[in-house]
Amino acid sequence: MQPFLGSDFLLRSEASRRLYHDVAAKLPIVDFHNHLNPAQIATDTRWDTLGRIWLEGDHYKWRAMRWAGIDERRITGDADFREKFDAFAETMPQCLGNPLYHWSHLELYRYFGLDGLIFSPKTADEAWHTANAKLAEPENGARGLLRRMKVEFVGTTDDPCDTLEHHQALAKVEDLGFRVVPSFRPDKAFKIDQEGFAEYLERLSAASGVRIATFDDLLEALTKRLDAFVALGCRASDHGLDILHITDDLAKGDPNAVLQKRLSGATLDEEDIAVFQTAVLVALGRAYAARDLVMQLHIGAIRNNSSRILAAVGPDSGGDSIADRPIAEPLNRLLDHLDRTGELPRTILYCLDPSKNEIVATAAGNFQDGSVPGKVQAGAGWWFNDQLDGMERQMVQLAQMGLLSRFVGMLTDSRSFLSFPRHEYFRRLLCRMVGNWMEEGHIPPDFELAGGLVRDVCYTNAKRWFLD
Repeated sequence: MQPFLGSDFLLRSEASRRLYHDVAAKLPIVDFHNHLNPAQIATDTRWDTLGRIWLEGDHYKWRAMRWAGIDERRITGDADFREKFDAFAETMPQCLGNPLYHWSHLELYRYFGLDGLIFSPKTADEAWHTANAKLAEPENGARGLLRRMKVEFVGTTDDPCDTLEHHQALAKVEDLGFRVVPSFRPDKAFKIDQEGFAEYLERLSAASGVRIATFDDLLEALTKRLDAFVALGCRASDHGLDILHITDDLAKGDPNAVLQKRLSGATLDEEDIAVFQTAVLVALGRAYAARDLVMQLHIGAIRNNSSRILAAVGPDSGGDSIADRPIAEPLNRLLDHLDRTGELPRTILYCLDPSKNEIVATAAGNFQDGSVPGKVQAGAGWWFNDQLDGMERQMVQLAQMGLLSRFVGMLTDSRSFLSFPRHEYFRRLLCRMVGNWMEEGHIPPDFELAGGLVRDVCYTNAKRWFLD
C-alpha cells in the first residue's frame, strides 16, 4: 500500500518515478494565467491565520462546504476565520475522491511542513497553530510563498480599466526573484448584452482618455489600454466566452449601429450580439498579433446560476457550472476570420465541457501555420477538469490528435497564494502517463526522449511563450 501523498504519489512505475524525481520536480513554475491580486504581491501581504489565506475567496472550498451542509455564515458570512476553518475541517473527511482532498493536504505539506497530517476536526488545532506560526515568519508573506514554490512568472488577470499601479510598483522591484505582469481581460467591453455595459464604457472612457461615442472610439480606447498593459510586460490576453456569438461574414451588420442601439436602451437580438462580439474579438485578435501577445479563450461556463448565492455573496462564489452549448462552428469561424488575413495570434483554447476536448484539439490543428510550433493550443483541463481524470483525458486526446510535445502545460487559474502545488499534481500525473507509455512499450525506453517531453510540457514550452 502506497503512503498517502508520499514521495511516489501517482508514480506507479520505475520510469514514472525517474521522470518525476529527476526531471519534473526540479523545474521552476511559469504560471501564465491566474487571478492573484497584484496589490498583495506589491505590498507583500501577510496573513494572520491559515483560515484567512486558505478560505478567503476560494469558491472551490466554499462549494464543497455547502455540499457538506455547512451554513453560509461559516463559509462566507460573519463567522470569524477560526470558525470557518473548523467548518472546513468538518468538510474535509467528506471530500474523499474530490481533488480538494489532495490539493488541501498538499498545501498543508508543502507550505507548512505538516507532512503526514490527515486534516480533520481531530487535527485542526495542530494544523491551525503550526501554519499560523509559519505565516508569522518574515519570509512567508505573499512574495515568499511564491518563491517557496519556485515560481518564475505570474500572469495576473486584469481589466482594461485597472490602474495597473501595483504592476508599476512591482516593475521597480529589483530583487523580486520572479516576474509579475498583467494580462488583458476585456470581457465587459464585448459582452454588450450584459447589465452595466453602458456604465462600463464610461469607466473605460475615463481610464483611456477616449470619449467613447462610436465603435471606432471603443476600439481606440481598448487599444490605448492594451498598450499600457504591454508597457508593463503583458504577454497575454484572456476572454471569458460563455457563449460564442460569431458571424460567418465580417461584413454582415454594422457594429456601430448595434452599439448605438444598445446605448439608446433598445433590446438586442442574437444577430446584433453576434455582429458586435465578432467585430470586437477580431479587432482585438489583430491587435494581439501585431504585439505578439497570446490570446486565451475560456469557453463554456454558465455563471451565477444560483440567484440566492449571487445576491448573498456576489459573483465567483461557487454558483457556476459547465455549459453544453455547441462550439465547433463559431470557434472555427472566429479563428478563421483572423487566420485568413495572417493575423491570428498565438492562441490557447480552453473549454469547460470535457466532451468538447476533441473539438478543441481538432480546431487547434486546423490553424497551425508553421510560423510557431503549436501556435494554436488545446489548453489544460480547466476549473472542474483540473483533476486527475480531466487532465489525463485532455492530454491523451491532445497527444492523439495533435502534439503533446508542444503543449504549454499547467496553470493555477486561482486566486489563492497556496494553489501552486497544483503544478506538482499535474507534473506527477504527466510523469505517470509518460512513464507508463514507456513501461508498456508505447514509446521507446529512452529517458532522454521522454525526459525532454516532460521538461517541455512542464516548463520549457511555457517559458518560450511567456518569458523568452
